[in-house]
Amino acid sequence: MKIKPLADRVLVKNDKAETKTSSGIIIPEAAQEKTQTASVVAVGPGTQDEKITVKPGDRIMYDKYAGTQIKIDGEDHLILKMSDIIAIIE
Repeated sequence: MKIKPLADRVLVKNDKAETKTSSGIIIPEAAQEKTQTASVVAVGPGTQDEKITVKPGDRIMYDKYAGTQIKIDGEDHLILKMSDIIAIIE
């Protein structure tokens, strides 16, 4: 399935949450903190008021409760507004 975001929307794929601590303790899925980092998959064209400042392949941080979750080919993705992105990870 191919999805093209519209306006100031950005399609991202969530980064995997850590399943082990640095000391080797396994963290159950129920106790894992939701990650707030993702990789940009596709971007919309932007609007006059909101320009797109990320590109596919960028790693980003976003607001905790932002976006709409969707599944694409069995994998979790998120559609965010550009204004919900708080940083680009370099």
